[in-house]
Amino acid sequence: MTTMTLAALAQGELNTGGVRNWLLDNIVPLVLLAVALLLLWLGGGKGDNAGVMRRLGGVVIALALIGLAVSGLGVDVGEWLAGLFTG
Repeated sequence: MTTMTLAALAQGELNTGGVRNWLLDNIVPLVLLAVALLLLWLGGGKGDNAGVMRRLGGVVIALALIGLAVSGLGVDVGEWLAGLFTG
């Protein structure tokens, strides 16, 4: 029975779309919430607003990279950057 199931799965199209959508819908917002709470806890209580903003700049850059990776536009950005140097 297992061999027939594996053969049927091998003939069909397998993809990771469901896992990708689940990660984007569930894990990414939880990580963003955890980062926001960590930033508030680390700097907000001590009055270190400059330190919080410095860390927030790094978070914004990381979110931009995640957005490029998820949207698939990273290739276009890479071609644009290469075009700046190659002419």
